[in-house]
Amino acid sequence: MATPATSSSHDPVQAGLAQLLAKLKQFRPDAPEDVVRAAVAFADAAHEGQLRKSGEPYILHPIEVAEIVAELGMDVDSVVAAILHDVLEDTEITPEKIASQFGQPVLEMVEGVTKLQLNIQPEADARQRRAAETARAAETLRKMLLAMANDFRVMVIKLADRLHNMRTLSALAPEKQTRIANETLDIYAPLAARLGIWQVKWQLEDLSFKTLHPDEFHRISELVAQTRAEREEQLDEARKSLRAHLDERGLQSAKIYGRPKHLFSIYNKMVQQGIPFEEIYDIIALRIIVEETYQCYLALGVVHELWLPMPGLFYDYIASPKPNGYQSLHTKVLGPGKGPLEIQIRTKHMHEVAEYGVAAHWSYKEGKTQATTDDKFGALRRQLFDWSSDNRTSSDFLRSVSTDLFSEQVFAFTPKGDVLDLPRGSTPIDFAFRVHSNLGLTLIGSKINGTMVPLGTEIKNGDVVELVTRKDAKPSLDWLEHAKSPHTKTKLRSYFRKQNKDVSANRGRTAVEKELRSQGLDPRLYLGDDKMAEVAKHTANCDNASDVFARVGEGLTSVQAVIDRLKIAVKEPQEHPVFKTRRSVEPTVITSGVDDVELKRAKCCQPVPGEEVVGYVTRGRGIVIHRKLCPNINKLEETEAERIIPIRWPSDGNLYPINLKIICGDRQGLLMDISTIFGESKTNVSAARIQTMPNHTAEIDVTIDVRDTQHLRDLMAKISNYSDVISILRVMGRGR
Repeated sequence: MATPATSSSHDPVQAGLAQLLAKLKQFRPDAPEDVVRAAVAFADAAHEGQLRKSGEPYILHPIEVAEIVAELGMDVDSVVAAILHDVLEDTEITPEKIASQFGQPVLEMVEGVTKLQLNIQPEADARQRRAAETARAAETLRKMLLAMANDFRVMVIKLADRLHNMRTLSALAPEKQTRIANETLDIYAPLAARLGIWQVKWQLEDLSFKTLHPDEFHRISELVAQTRAEREEQLDEARKSLRAHLDERGLQSAKIYGRPKHLFSIYNKMVQQGIPFEEIYDIIALRIIVEETYQCYLALGVVHELWLPMPGLFYDYIASPKPNGYQSLHTKVLGPGKGPLEIQIRTKHMHEVAEYGVAAHWSYKEGKTQATTDDKFGALRRQLFDWSSDNRTSSDFLRSVSTDLFSEQVFAFTPKGDVLDLPRGSTPIDFAFRVHSNLGLTLIGSKINGTMVPLGTEIKNGDVVELVTRKDAKPSLDWLEHAKSPHTKTKLRSYFRKQNKDVSANRGRTAVEKELRSQGLDPRLYLGDDKMAEVAKHTANCDNASDVFARVGEGLTSVQAVIDRLKIAVKEPQEHPVFKTRRSVEPTVITSGVDDVELKRAKCCQPVPGEEVVGYVTRGRGIVIHRKLCPNINKLEETEAERIIPIRWPSDGNLYPINLKIICGDRQGLLMDISTIFGESKTNVSAARIQTMPNHTAEIDVTIDVRDTQHLRDLMAKISNYSDVISILRVMGRGR
């Protein structure tokens, strides 16, 4: 974010522009400079008077971000969007002005990287502010991923923005440095790896490492510096020997480079594998760059002829590229001195893809990308759309992205040879949903490498997975135990929620039809699709008739509210001669509690103020208040209708216990999340019981005290927003 300034200097701006144009000429010689100059002038005027925390003119930040984008070889539109990427967020410039001057594609990229506004109530405490900031960051990331699914340039610009922010992080407060570095290491560095932009990925990791673990960073830096001379000597010996052998085999054009191991990867190896620095032998490595693909395999033969290959440490990513487009041969040999030596072999084009990832696939002649870009990143694009639509809360979204996108991966093949990346530990269930949701929902069996296996079998690297489906098949709840990917679990829970929703919708539709008939109205005239569509428009969280009926069946929307809206939608007479209207009786209004001897609250349906209720006049026990949807009252209406009287029960400030059953995926921390909702809404929990089921679900039976239906609806809506929650039911009690 920008801060106001009292003055600005144009000298550093012109110097920055000159450097940007030099980079653009180096990587895009044919790019029109006038458009870039116009964009810098536009952004400079928009950001006039603004400074960064370091005290520099704010415009220098977008110019340097654009320079990083240019170094990645991106097109002019991307460079222009990078220059303008903070204009919408920090200035008064309108989207229309950007579109009119620089075009719609540039505007869409700028909008894609613009952070959402942070809305925090003035009375919010520190914890609520942190929660709001986390939610804002998650929703901004969701927005960017969705924009990235349409145009990968959006995330290239965002990664460049984050890289420059990390380079200038020292100007911020320590706590903000820590938050940004953690976010970078958890989200943006892995995302750069997924897009194959290695040049950005390793810099983000090392910069985050330096901020989060400064002592370890400097210690490893010193250790690497102390052993540099020895490593250079070993590499020089290996390079000379390899050069001679490659020349003998006709590969004189091959280039040999040393490949440094970055500090964060060394640290990770020391921590994760418990290896001291002195025993990390792959700090040194060689990279061979050749002209043609076939020469990669010739060079590999030379390497294995020269040095003994280490068993099980050869990987052919040329024949089987990684999903991010990465191609190379990897081998580890016992090099000079019999120490391990890692060697990578690739063509020039493969090297560009390895270093610049999705950016290397872009060909912007006439504004079009190569067709291969869509082919190589089609699966990732589908995942981005799935993540953006599947997960409803910020915590769900971040958990899904961090696990699905950034966890350790395994690579498996379809029978046609297409490669899919999955979180390590995935099963054929995950594989099926990764290919297509319909395959997952109709899955009945699977083969791995031609052999039938249980659906819970873990997939290994290189496995060929074949799916067996049947049209009328349905998922089982115990699949939640075998699914590894949050994306798969979300799809399964959505399916199970829909099944529960159908039951509620049937119950709600029956209640609405019954009430229409009791008022002398013909359901056939009122429950048409067009009429219910109109009702759905005016009902919270409803898109269609099924949603409306489900809310009625769950007690979240009253029957009368639906009928009142239907009466507005229907222009015909309000009564139909076929139906008998019940006698009109003014309802009795309850203005105080129901604890006296004459009025009692039914134990079977546990009504609360604000919902549709009726009274049942008992023999000698006063009047018992029931919900209109109560099965017991429905039976009594058939046998003792004369004892049922209309009652209106507004909120009276008292608390009334009700029972809920929450069925959810059995994940760590879910109960705490749900308990937090009760705590934040100041809802008393008088009883709770948790039972873990064999199918890897959990049932939470809880008794809570609520004031009225609005209080109850808010709680149920917040709890159901967690994708782990399969269903939340208001449980009927016992007795009358």
